[in-house]
Amino acid sequence: MRILHTSDWHLGKTLDSISRIEEQRQFIDELCGIAENESVDLVLVAGDIFDTYNPSSAAEGLFYDAMDRLNSGGRRTVVVVAGNHDSPDRLCAASPLAFKNGIVLLGYPGSDAAIYGGSSILQAGPGWLEIRPGSSEHSAVIIALPYPSESRLEQLISDDPREDRLQQAYSDKIAELLHGLSNNFRDDTVNLIVGHLYLRDGKTSDSERQLGGALVVDPGQLPDAHFIALGHLHRPQRIKSAPSPAYYSGSPIAYSFSETDYSKVVYIVDAFPGKESEVREVYLNSGKPLKQWRAKNGIEEALRWCEEGRDRNAWIDLEVYTDRALTMEEQKKLRELNPGIINIRPVIADEKESTISFESREGKNIEELFRDYYRYKTGMEAAEELLATFLETVNGDMEKESDETMLGGEDIETQVS
Repeated sequence: MRILHTSDWHLGKTLDSISRIEEQRQFIDELCGIAENESVDLVLVAGDIFDTYNPSSAAEGLFYDAMDRLNSGGRRTVVVVAGNHDSPDRLCAASPLAFKNGIVLLGYPGSDAAIYGGSSILQAGPGWLEIRPGSSEHSAVIIALPYPSESRLEQLISDDPREDRLQQAYSDKIAELLHGLSNNFRDDTVNLIVGHLYLRDGKTSDSERQLGGALVVDPGQLPDAHFIALGHLHRPQRIKSAPSPAYYSGSPIAYSFSETDYSKVVYIVDAFPGKESEVREVYLNSGKPLKQWRAKNGIEEALRWCEEGRDRNAWIDLEVYTDRALTMEEQKKLRELNPGIINIRPVIADEKESTISFESREGKNIEELFRDYYRYKTGMEAAEELLATFLETVNGDMEKESDETMLGGEDIETQVS
């Protein structure tokens, strides 16, 4: 049986308000092409399909398109578990239709795939299922564990508030749950686990959110399996301290500048009953890379890089070392030369020169004070749109305060009379 492992799509996620939906669409095209070219029998998607509980219509449409294409008319089974970013109910809303075609959507720990059945499901119970993809001569027993938070488990893990005790109790609970479900594994089946978990020893990046210090599982407590497909961490990696091959496939495109120069992959697993699995990486090419520029020789160096066409097809986080504030014209010129520049952060070389003294504020109006403060805090000139918004807010607050004062005076006069 050939298995494709992917996770953490985060469809709908943006980069500083910049849409990534076209890059995500490119990834789905690439993923579906890999599934076809590799003759994959089973696809495991280990959670965080969406970035929010209420994804956009574009994100949902892309997800349904991906399910249809990966399923390939029922020829390939697809199993999806919810992550911490997914709404379990919303993710599984299409289950009555999906299950009939061999697409298994599971939202909560203990979900029972038998409720809808399906052509590829041989048997199932709470938290596990046995499937036989139409293109495979073997069946697979899969333990499916959507994100197991305390609320989704609907159990009090521990009444001891100490973090170390709560941590141990949580890890023990997940281990107990998985080992109990592993009793369904057989010698004549491919035995798999797909889950959205944070395993100790996993390497994190800045783009993960809501990991939760107490929700860490000891990888040494996991049961034996042919392959453990994990989601939650965005860096592709193997957890070597686990007793079985346990892998995070990571996010398919870079979602924060901490992931600069990370390779993005999916895993192809060849598994047979009674044999060790063979796991290999397939590198992804979708999505723009994220780059960090450090212009230590000033704005001229950054401008030169832009004029040379450096990293034209990338999103860029730029730091400019300077001894003065960057003007609006300089910022505009940088972005005109390279529209991929997302952030521009000046690093002021001599902070003493940029300090605003008490005396320098005397005689200045509110607009001048705001410009000085913004320049002091950011090293850049405030945009006219930002200044207009600030003045509108200040003037609105002053008018409101004036109105409230007048109303208060009328109340006093009424009470006296």
